Amino acid sequence: MNIMDLKKISVVAGLLLLCMGVLSAQPAQMRLALLKYHGGGDWYANPTSLTNLARFANDKMNTHFNPDYATVEVGSADLFAYPVVHMTGHGNVVFSDDEALNLRTYLLAGGFLHIDDNYGMDPYVRRAMKKVFPELDFVELPFDHPIYHEKFDFSNGPPKIHKHDGKPSQGFGLIYKGRLICYYTYETDLGDGWEDPDVHNDPEEKRVAALKMGANIIKFVFEQ
Repeated sequence: MNIMDLKKISVVAGLLLLCMGVLSAQPAQMRLALLKYHGGGDWYANPTSLTNLARFANDKMNTHFNPDYATVEVGSADLFAYPVVHMTGHGNVVFSDDEALNLRTYLLAGGFLHIDDNYGMDPYVRRAMKKVFPELDFVELPFDHPIYHEKFDFSNGPPKIHKHDGKPSQGFGLIYKGRLICYYTYETDLGDGWEDPDVHNDPEEKRVAALKMGANIIKFVFEQ
């Protein structure tokens, strides 16, 4: 048995235990994870976002996330300890061959990646993910996709939080054998909406919409 087989067994077992924790009377505490990558892009751009998302999910969906999120590198074996990994930034993204293989193995074994373009990372993250899944292309998810109707309804897809280029917000996915393994939000900037209120001058309804969409993503991961 090679190392990739062992990693697949590890992540499947870990995800099963985490899911059991969500459903049990005394659930185990989980953590969301932020993906650290190379290339110069600011992977650390929204330091308060995952903490606020975890607290919102705990309040609205009775989850039990530790607000202190983890930071995990693309090529690390620690990646396999987290059911949901979030990626953001404004600039360049570079995966080595080993990192691409590690991320691919994680996603095929049951993990889930949410990418949120914080403005400017689109061409770089598309190139990087093509290295991870050369056989797959991002496809825009229809508005009736379950991810938009889990806990909260978004009849027009992901909410528009920041203006950026003024384009409509879009949600794309990488789908492998019928399973959504990566969800990519573009021209919306959910992560900025998740940040502390004093970080961005967003109306409260924008922040709440962003957090609700984030909660949908989390709920989808455990239900698909």
